[in-house]
Amino acid sequence: MPASPSTARAINDRLALRLLQSEGPLTAAQLKQLTGLSRPSVSDLVERLQDSGLITVVGEAGAERRGPNARLYGIVAEYAYLAALDVRTHSVAVVVADLLGRVRAEAAAPVPAGTATEEAVDRAVALVERAVRRAGAPALHSVGIGAPGLIDPVTGVLRGASGLPAWHRGLMAALQERMPASVVVENETNLAALAEQRAGAARDRDTFVLLWLDHGVGAAVVLDGVLRRGASGGAGEIGFLPVPGTGGLPSATSCDGGFHTLAGSAAVVALAARHGLTAEPQPHEPPAAAVVRAAVAAAATDAQAPDAVAFLDELAGRIALAAASVTAVLDPGCVVLGGEVGHAGGSRTRRPGRRPPRRDVTPAHRGQSGGTGRLGCAAGRPVHRPGRRSGRAVLPARPLRRPADAGQELRERHPPDRAFRGQMST
Repeated sequence: MPASPSTARAINDRLALRLLQSEGPLTAAQLKQLTGLSRPSVSDLVERLQDSGLITVVGEAGAERRGPNARLYGIVAEYAYLAALDVRTHSVAVVVADLLGRVRAEAAAPVPAGTATEEAVDRAVALVERAVRRAGAPALHSVGIGAPGLIDPVTGVLRGASGLPAWHRGLMAALQERMPASVVVENETNLAALAEQRAGAARDRDTFVLLWLDHGVGAAVVLDGVLRRGASGGAGEIGFLPVPGTGGLPSATSCDGGFHTLAGSAAVVALAARHGLTAEPQPHEPPAAAVVRAAVAAAATDAQAPDAVAFLDELAGRIALAAASVTAVLDPGCVVLGGEVGHAGGSRTRRPGRRPPRRDVTPAHRGQSGGTGRLGCAAGRPVHRPGRRSGRAVLPARPLRRPADAGQELRERHPPDRAFRGQMST
């Protein structure tokens, strides 16, 4: 069934906005080449987007040749402001960014154990409000929350889980009530995978799995470019994966006896202690990250560090159990190690020469899924392109990197379920 004229316009607008977001300012001729649209269609969409306030003229191209310069169109960064919250068991961090992903303000605050739910929620909301004022934003358009736990795929609500504080669930409701913004919550491991896909270790892959190694363990599954949450939102809960060597089996409500018992922070610290290794963790980091980092340093600087090498080798073997189970079922082609413990181990936990053939085990990029408290913002942050200047300066026309049929490719990858323009309208 052919799309209606309004749907076709929405698709074209979103396609152009995605290109302007990923490529930076473009001329109408470049938009025509990249989208495959006709000149009149490009002219119409440029006029529509300018009238809506989403794009504006930011400079000119073609200063090196004779004749009039072509106008460069770019997204108006101040059209909307967005906030990303990283909610941890005992802390919360917030980043406020503009529509181009440029960070305008950051803030963080501890939430000590035992804090009452209402007090913790008030503290988190006040932190967001202070960050918004510091960013100079009149209001927030959207708020994204990254949190541990299961997210109901139908309602989008964070489900209650043992071991997680009650204020996590109350925060979303409080933000929806107190702020005129769209509030969404997502599992932190899933957000880490989106960040790696956008600007990290998996940016050239449509299919991969992220193994999250932190206080607990988890996984995020991306197949054919789409994040897969599962029927109940529990896809990737590898802490419940039955594995040998735990002396028991996990239940429907407890991951004790599952992979968590082998690779959770407490298990890694216990393994290190058996090898005579200890380390003092930094504030808010899992104790396992400190001991793994110390072992990596010892193995790198001292060839006679058999305890550190043996510990890292045994830990890599445990991680390989989960990686092998995932690859046997999903065949992702790439497994990314994320989380504080995954970063601390780096390439030492890859077990070179022992991984199954046709698999790539890659440490995540620091700042994407390394537990920096900026996962949501990183997922939407554009990649800096050297040699580019912003503002209304005269800019030389850039060679186009995409093929002429890029428009059709992008239309196939981004179906018209929701127009970008519609998302930004208030």
